[in-house]
Amino acid sequence: MQPRPLSAFDNAFLALERRAPAPRIVAVGRAIGLAGLVLPLFLIGIVKFTPFEVEALRPLITATPWLAWLYVVFGATGTSALLGLVEIATAGLLVLSIRSPRAGIVGGALAALTFVTTVSILLTVPIWEDTVGGFPWINATGQFLIKDIGLLGLSLGVFGDSLARLQTNGVATNAADL
Repeated sequence: MQPRPLSAFDNAFLALERRAPAPRIVAVGRAIGLAGLVLPLFLIGIVKFTPFEVEALRPLITATPWLAWLYVVFGATGTSALLGLVEIATAGLLVLSIRSPRAGIVGGALAALTFVTTVSILLTVPIWEDTVGGFPWINATGQFLIKDIGLLGLSLGVFGDSLARLQTNGVATNAADL
């Protein structure tokens, strides 16, 4: 059987395969992904100390039964500050994950917990824009929260990569070593 002739599309992919160093592209992608995880955590964490953000969180937290208790314990300002501190510390740990797998494990886990929590808010607040017919038209709250699904994935990636680096470096050989 004769092989089929290559199309221009096939030739373009073959040229890309020969010229593009895949490991470098993966490394750049991981660095950009990490920056895309760290920057929102850090910048939104800082904003948590402003009155504007304290008020912006109020409808989200009060509408979410598994978060509303935070207001009872810490008050609105204290809850916002607590969340801000966790986000800033998590961003710092994620930066340290570049050199420290242990920091990556803790930072990745904290980031994943943060984003599981924010994604869970999608279940309790209206996210569909009723003025244009509802689903699939997402409102501003939904737009703000839905990005956290991708950030959750990146968090789990940092966690898993850090765990693999720790195990590969011979530091941890079983669960008791962690």
